[in-house]
Amino acid sequence: MATRARKLDKSVHSTEQAVFCELMIKARKTAGLTQHELAKRLRRPQSFVAKYEGGKRRIDVVEFVTICQAIGADPAKILRTLRNSISISLVV
Repeated sequence: MATRARKLDKSVHSTEQAVFCELMIKARKTAGLTQHELAKRLRRPQSFVAKYEGGKRRIDVVEFVTICQAIGADPAKILRTLRNSISISLVV
């Protein structure tokens, strides 16, 4: 059975999570939206957007896809960029 070379951290304060937050901020800004405008599209409070963009809250995959739809971003492209920005080593 394969073991992981490093422990996957559940912290919202990991380097990988910070990269993800930056990608989400960039996608929102590319769409020309403020946090408030995106929150209105999501029917959520502005603090929801602020918390996940600020790394205070994680979003699940369903929320991620919904946010991408609201800003007109390709979720697969964001994930490819994330994958290319971080390195995860697995020992086989």
